[in-house]
Amino acid sequence: MPTILLACLLFAASLGALAQEPEAAVRGGDGIVDMEAMVVSGAQPGPGMWKVSRDGRVLWILGTVTPLPRRMEWASSEVEATIAQSQQVLDAPSATVDSGAGVFRNMLLLPSLLRMRRNPDGRTLQDSVPAEAYARWLPLKARYIGRSRGVERWRPIFAAQELYEAAIKRSGMTLDSVAEPVVARAAKRHRVPRTPVEMRIVVEDPKSAIREFNSGPLSDTECFTRTLSHIETDLDAMRERANAWAVGDTEALHNARFDDQYAACIRAVTETGLARRLGLDNVSRRLGDAWLEAAESALAVNASTFASLPLPALLREDGVLARLQAKGYAVEAP
Repeated sequence: MPTILLACLLFAASLGALAQEPEAAVRGGDGIVDMEAMVVSGAQPGPGMWKVSRDGRVLWILGTVTPLPRRMEWASSEVEATIAQSQQVLDAPSATVDSGAGVFRNMLLLPSLLRMRRNPDGRTLQDSVPAEAYARWLPLKARYIGRSRGVERWRPIFAAQELYEAAIKRSGMTLDSVAEPVVARAAKRHRVPRTPVEMRIVVEDPKSAIREFNSGPLSDTECFTRTLSHIETDLDAMRERANAWAVGDTEALHNARFDDQYAACIRAVTETGLARRLGLDNVSRRLGDAWLEAAESALAVNASTFASLPLPALLREDGVLARLQAKGYAVEAP
């Protein structure tokens, strides 16, 4: 059974939401009122799908983005119809960390797992980051989180994630997947088998791993500062990208920036000695290779296969579409 250790290492779960409901006007800690851009709501068509084909066999890929407008309703009939006539649904790649313990034993680990958020030796966030970064943190915290004192004792990587989630919520967006529930229901309704692409890592002694993580240092200053920059400068870009996905503006999605802080944050964890011993180093590359292999296997046997992947994984120069095209597959944009 996956433990909350995975959430701490790979940001697979929220560590708690302190944000209030979004408003059109958000008052910062300095008394300034910022009129924030609106995101679309109501029923929206979403984007089209990429078509990858060879020898009459087709792989349909839906590109996904996060965050998305929270109050958007996705008119997903095209995706549901594609799944209905497919022989296989290929899931996005994922990593799971398994303690090898039962449910009850994993529940007993919860207090230790929650302590993973705290700085070692009772240090505060102010003690752990450069003065300039902490000065930038304070008004953002006041604006999006409020007066919570607990977060001031968290490691920078977890404080940054808490701030990011709060900022997204206050901006009328959500980090929850819009596509996954639709894909799951359609596959079940039409009895189309789903193929997971996952890397499973078993931690034989989770208590020892937690103790080591709790006591060891993390190089997470870059994660913290990049998250601050992302919130300070990129919220409008995220809203524009979310709106483009919602209304199916493929050209805007092609031109959108997909810079985010997660690469730096994940490196802060996966480059530790503990992560290397657990086999968490090079996770993204290994999962990408595994997904590509699964996609080629599906293309070899199915008349139609459906898949969904994050748009950055599709569109970057060394992404999935470029790699499939280099292997001789025809790629057509929506």
